[in-house]
Amino acid sequence: MKSAKTYIQENKERFLEELIDLLKIPSISADSAYKNDVIKTAEAVKVSLEKAGCDSVEICETPGYPIVYGEKIIDKKLPTVLVYGHYDVQPPDPLDLWDSPPFEPVIKKTELHPDGAIFARGSCDDKGQMYMHVKALEYMTSTGQLPCNVKFMIEGEEEVGSSSLGWFVERNREKLANDVILISDTGMIAPDVPSITTGLRGLSYVEVEVTGPNRDLHSGLYGGAVANPINVLTKMIASLHDENNHITIPGFYNDVQELSITERAKMAEAPFSKEAYKKALDIEDVYGEAGYTTNERNSIRPTLDVNGIWGGYIGEGAKTVIASKAFAKISMRLVPDQDWKKITELFTKHFESLAPKGVRVKVKPHHGGQAYVTPIDSIGYRAAEKAYEATFGKTPIPQRSGGSIPIVALFEKELKSKTILMGFGLDSDAIHSPNEHFGIWNYLKGIETIPQFYHYFTEMSS
Repeated sequence: MKSAKTYIQENKERFLEELIDLLKIPSISADSAYKNDVIKTAEAVKVSLEKAGCDSVEICETPGYPIVYGEKIIDKKLPTVLVYGHYDVQPPDPLDLWDSPPFEPVIKKTELHPDGAIFARGSCDDKGQMYMHVKALEYMTSTGQLPCNVKFMIEGEEEVGSSSLGWFVERNREKLANDVILISDTGMIAPDVPSITTGLRGLSYVEVEVTGPNRDLHSGLYGGAVANPINVLTKMIASLHDENNHITIPGFYNDVQELSITERAKMAEAPFSKEAYKKALDIEDVYGEAGYTTNERNSIRPTLDVNGIWGGYIGEGAKTVIASKAFAKISMRLVPDQDWKKITELFTKHFESLAPKGVRVKVKPHHGGQAYVTPIDSIGYRAAEKAYEATFGKTPIPQRSGGSIPIVALFEKELKSKTILMGFGLDSDAIHSPNEHFGIWNYLKGIETIPQFYHYFTEMSS
């Protein structure tokens, strides 16, 4: 039988060209102006799954963007792997910080990607990583080496909260029945240090609005006499952290799951260079909650961050105005046992209480999800571990991620199955940022490793 490595080498250029074509479509789910492009991407994913060997592929309508579902059932007595991914991408703003247009993919070599990386929005999150699974399926079906059943569920709303996914899953439990869920929407520690993500933070995302006078005012005639919504909003936001960068919302930490000294010591074994971290981000020093390391702050501790803030005049030149309104978008990353709906309520109550009498405050919840931790003694985890050992020649390190994939907790609740997170991106790949990229070596290594997971999972399940 032809090895995955040989098959990948023979088809490398085609694999890259197909991914580049997919990356050219601006499937921005957050902006309705790109609705047709999102739909076009779903259709492109459908065609790719059909060509890869799925017997049945359909575009399933939802209240929002469609879900692409495909399957290859070779024997109902064999285990079934459900692959989840998403075809929508983040907005590319700010455009002026991109070195090349976000939807005109280019390949460039970098220090961490000497074989080259594809620079484009969605290259790592998640089109590139999702497409690894499509190509892995192609290899297994075309060489007669698919050892078990496989189902694909690729959605178009992950970057805006997956609001239609729960609706779809609840109505299709039988169709989606599986023995394990496989996702590549996370990263690994370094190209030579494979890792499996064992924990994800939850999320509560809100938008706040502060309203003062009934219209914009002349800052000379009214300045100092009425509350300035922008001034008030910035003070309110600043008060959400104390001098130790501890979040001040009453009750915020009540349900936080604290890791033991032993667990924290195990985390500390993962290779990490603070100097390299600072250099990569061009910062003088790290910053965060007192009493915790950088890797703890961005994975096992909850956070609160302002993702956007605006109001008043922001055009060229000067305009002396007191704005009628000011706005901000705020996200809170949560840890196990914190309920995102409860945290949203606590935030809303506290934020409204901070407002002085001269303004009115409105809090608009957007979306959220629960944190997730997967056990490292499951068949799925051990199969992933052996898959990495087979292609990397070393045992992967389990690690908690600071990111959120809210649907993982939903899957466990509705489908009663565990999720394995096999990511191949790097933290430095600038997901959600200008100049997002995905290493060609990482892309191809994913295609090589994924079939090994199928092999070992089927073997261990028998």
